[in-house]
Parts: sequence; structure tokens; C-alpha cells
Amino acid sequence: MKKKAWAVWKGGIKDGGGTISTETGVLKEAPYGFKSRFEDGKGTNPEELIGAAHAGCFSMALSLMLGEAGLTADKIETHAEVTLDKVGDGFEITASHLTVVATIPGADAVKFADIANKAKAGCPVSKLMKAKITMDAKLA
Repeated sequence: MKKKAWAVWKGGIKDGGGTISTETGVLKEAPYGFKSRFEDGKGTNPEELIGAAHAGCFSMALSLMLGEAGLTADKIETHAEVTLDKVGDGFEITASHLTVVATIPGADAVKFADIANKAKAGCPVSKLMKAKITMDAKLA
């Protein structure tokens, strides 16, 4: 399976801007730029898109693994906080912290924690990142 996305950038790093699009059309020329990445400007940025991808991927992996354990979640809500740090002369994504709250009938805290940790390690987006990935997960 292959999925496509693209970006178009025009101008300099601070005075320029760009758009990001996906083949599904969910993102279609979504604006991004220096201000939306490093300040409080309008638009998106790569780190929040990675966060959305990580949260979505983890939630799906958790749902799969819960199903394999005979459990079905009423709701899984995952937030991802992606950290961009200055490292040397450039920047690096150094961490992604997942905060998960799930409502799962019949689940106990120990089994949930075990499955959540396996989902964190097994989610394809987690495997993509070399950043430190942490998580707080609790049953609602």
C-alpha cells in the first residue's frame, strides 16, 4: 500500500509559505509556514500533522489488539504531543507523547496497560520515529 501527499513552498523561510495536500483530498492546499510552525500563525505544520498521524495510528493499533484480546472499546481518545527541539545547527523531532483515555467494557487496568504498551510499540508510525515515545494511558 502506498499513500501520497505533497507540499508546495514559495518564497523564503520566514516570508514565504506553502500548502500541503493529500491524495484523499482531506487536506487540499492546507496552508503552512514559518509562523504556524514556530509562532502562533494560522495554518498547519509538520509536527502537528505527525502528531495527528501518530494519534490515529496508535488508536487503530490499540483497537486491533483489543479485538485480538476479545475486547471492544466504546471509545479511544488519543492526543499526541510532538516535540521539536533545536539540536546542534538544526532542529529534530525528539519526542512524541501519547495521552490515551479509553472506555472498554470488561477491561481491567493491568490488561489495558499491557495492550496499550504493545500498541504503542507496534503502531507503524511509532516504528517510523526514532524519537522517544512516551504514553499515559488510563481506562475511563
